[in-house]
Amino acid sequence: MFTGIVEELGTLTSIVPAGDGGESALLAIEGPLVAQDAVHGASIAVNGVCLTVVTADAAGFTADAMAETMRRSNLGALEPGAPVNLERPLRMGDRLGGHLVQGHVDGVGTILRRESADRWDAVEIGLPPDLARYVVEKGSIAVDGVSLTVTAVGDDRFGVGLIPTTLELTTLGRKGAGDTVNLEVDVMGKYVERLAAHTAAPR
Repeated sequence: MFTGIVEELGTLTSIVPAGDGGESALLAIEGPLVAQDAVHGASIAVNGVCLTVVTADAAGFTADAMAETMRRSNLGALEPGAPVNLERPLRMGDRLGGHLVQGHVDGVGTILRRESADRWDAVEIGLPPDLARYVVEKGSIAVDGVSLTVTAVGDDRFGVGLIPTTLELTTLGRKGAGDTVNLEVDVMGKYVERLAAHTAAPR
């Protein structure tokens, strides 16, 4: 479980196709902060995707990404040298600075438009129509693993505001119209929908 508060802007140093017909991959990522206590089997969120550490050293770590992960996220579109948002999992007793994020990407969105003000940017992001019902104004959403507050909602898009810290310390400060982002909606909405459907079903 994560909070959507990015700890470090790392770098993808290599991506090597693996099994599943070459659809899965072994990712090597430079990130000395998150790697300092990483061990085999630990979890680290990479652009909002929870990955399991295979190897780690003082400079970074490697992690497997199975075919499902590559299809459901934007990791498959990355090339060596790409910056990536990194976050270690939440520990019991930590402050919950963002919101509860599982690291399970629901879909990929596309940045449609961004407008810059003096110290912040307003960004509009297109999302798959089947995710729109889980996004609410003033609710939370994880975008490339960054916990953000929704400022506006449409049938196939939503808006967020990016503060200076987010612009400086995450991938979102470097992305523009046409770039893709990983989306994870608030899991509470999915649970409520599932429970309501079962409650309403005839017995």
